[in-house]
Formats: sequence, C-alpha cells, structure tokens
Amino acid sequence: MSAISRGGVFASPSFRQYFAGQAFSYVGDGLRTLAVPLLVYHLTHSALSTSVSYACELGPFALFGLVGGSLADRVDRRRLMIGCDLIRFAVMTAFALAFALGALTVPMLYAGLVVISICAAFFLGGQSSSIPYLLGKSQTTQATAALMAAESTSNMIAPMAGGALFGIFGPLPALAINAITYLGSQASLVLVPTLGPDDPHGLPDLHTIGRDVAAGFRFLWRDATMRAVSLTSFFLNVFGMGAYAILIPFLKRGFGASDTSVGLFLGLSACGAVAGALLAGKLDRHWPFGRALTIAYVVDALFFIPVVLTHQLWLAATLWAIGNAGAQFEATQIVGWRLRVVPDELVGRVFGAVRLFVLCGIVPGVVFFGYVADRYGPRLALALCTLGYVVVALAAALTPAIRDDDR
Repeated sequence: MSAISRGGVFASPSFRQYFAGQAFSYVGDGLRTLAVPLLVYHLTHSALSTSVSYACELGPFALFGLVGGSLADRVDRRRLMIGCDLIRFAVMTAFALAFALGALTVPMLYAGLVVISICAAFFLGGQSSSIPYLLGKSQTTQATAALMAAESTSNMIAPMAGGALFGIFGPLPALAINAITYLGSQASLVLVPTLGPDDPHGLPDLHTIGRDVAAGFRFLWRDATMRAVSLTSFFLNVFGMGAYAILIPFLKRGFGASDTSVGLFLGLSACGAVAGALLAGKLDRHWPFGRALTIAYVVDALFFIPVVLTHQLWLAATLWAIGNAGAQFEATQIVGWRLRVVPDELVGRVFGAVRLFVLCGIVPGVVFFGYVADRYGPRLALALCTLGYVVVALAAALTPAIRDDDR
C-alpha cells in the first residue's frame, strides 16, 4: 500500500496544492452563480431572461467539453488550466468595471458567460484527467468527493456572503471578488510541478479532435451501465436544471424572498451538497456502485416533491438541501466510478463525450421552463420539473444495468 493510500489523498503534496487552486476557483464560481443570475433578474424581472443566463453557461460548456477532453489528453494540463483561469479573471474584471461605470448590459453578461463557459469546459477537461494522473485510479472517488465537498462548501458560504453583499452594496463586490479568486487559482496551480500527460503532443488538429470525439462516444455507448447512467443524467438535468434556473423567480415571487434570503437559501442547499459529497467519499466501495446510486436517486426524487407544495421558505430550503445531498452523492459516485472504469488515455475524451450527452438537454430545458414560469407562474413550472424528475429517477432505480453494477 502506498503512502498516499495510507494517508488519504491529501498525503500527496501535489494534490494539496492542486486542491487549493480548485478551492479558490470554486469560491469565485459560487459568487458568480448567485450574482450574475440575480443581476439579470433585477435588470429584467423575467424568469426567461434569468434562465437564458444559465443556458449561456451550460450550453457552450457541454459543447466545448468535447474539445476540452481532447486537449486534456494531449496538451500540458497545468498550462491549459492556468490559461483558462486567466481568461475567466479578465471577463469578471470586465464585468466589474462595466458595472462600476454604469455600462453593463444583459447582452454583455450573456456574451461574457459564454466565454467563461468555454473556459470552464477546457478547465474541467484538465481537472478530470489530472486526478488519476496525480493519485492513481484507487483514489479517484475520494479525490472527487474532496473536490465536490470543497465546491459545495464554497457554494454554501459564497451565496450567503454574496447575498448579503448584494443586498447591501449591490453586485459589484461579488463580481470583483470573483475575479480575484481566479488569480488565486492561477497562483496555486503554478506551484504544482505537473498535471500530465507525461508526453504532451501539442494542440490537436481538427481531424484528430474528430477522432477523439468519436473514440469517446464509442466507449460511452458500448458500456451498458455508462450508457444507462448517461441517459438518466440527461433527463434528470433537463428537469433538475430547469428547476434550478427558475429558483430565483420562484423564491422572489412565491415567498417574497429578499436578496439576502436567496443567498441563505442557496447556502443551506449547498450544506446538503457538502453532506452528499462527504458521504459518497465515506461509502466508496462499501456499497456496490449500482445499489448506492439507485438509493440516492430515490431519496433525491422524494424530497423534491414537497418543495413545490410548501409555502414556508425555510421548510422549502431544508427539503431542497436534502434533495441536493442526494444529487451530489449521485454525481460524486458517478464521477468516481467513471474514472475507475475508463482507461487513463481515454479519460478526457470519454468525459467530454459524456458531458455533452448529459448536458445538451439543459439549454432547451431551462429556456422552456423559464417561459412556463413567466407565462403561468414559477410554482407551476417547478411542479412540472418535479413530476418529470421523479419519473426519471424512479425509472433509473428500476433499470438493471444501473442497479446491478458493482464495479
């Protein structure tokens, strides 16, 4: 047994430094996911416009994840990730300056989110491939759990702080702090000796990218469990992200929530995500993958239902947090399992293919449910999301290819 295995993932100095860089980045992301949609809602008072801001982040992220996977398997990942953080720093700095000058518009926000989304796709491609390179396959779920717990902790603290800042000072502090966190991420990643690969080949040409994309999809489609899990994630994302995209209008119109209350709601939700990620790390390999995942699907779905029925804000927040714990447990288990079963040389390509597959339904989903929320009210839109989510989760729990997998 290696020293890393005995001491856990943080026994690796490189992983500790790498983890610090991700933590800085997660703090910035947590502030942005509150500040930008909330700013769009304040500018437009439209659920559809708010939903479009999520589409601008998630659509390019899904599409360019294919290229990000190919890049991560072939170029120096550390340089790739540092470059992505540099561009994200520049965009958030531009947002902050434009707002301070009174020149920030909704189209500018949408365009900047697209650029941030593309960089995030390339960055995550490097992150996914770096974990087994740094720690080996046996530590992938624990490392994923640590990273997701850090992300969820940031999403717990940042929205609460950001909501208070937004309510008192407006969005400028959150935008500026978000830019600074990307600088911190760059500084931390500079200190990591290498993230692989051992023999970078340089930027791939279009023909090579096409071959890489095809290889990723072939692996995805030939593995019955990966295919079933990806199909399930596709539909859960349609309804789950549809619900998340209309959450701010739902809280504002349904409960009369203040900006601070929205931040606290999202912070409590992230508490559930932290618990889910940590539980996934603790239970790694103690339960068969399929059994753990199907239980999480059922828990997630059942706690989603009462949210749409209650008219008490903090009861809704508690229920949402419990459902979010199930969702984060699922995500952690799935990523760790995928890293175990995919060959090292294909990790970036397969993850890019999966990412496109499971996320490509989000854009029409968030736009559709944003339209329904504007036309018929956020509560009805959330009820439709809940119904779809429950049906998909229960169907997945009854699917043998998922339920019986023990890899």
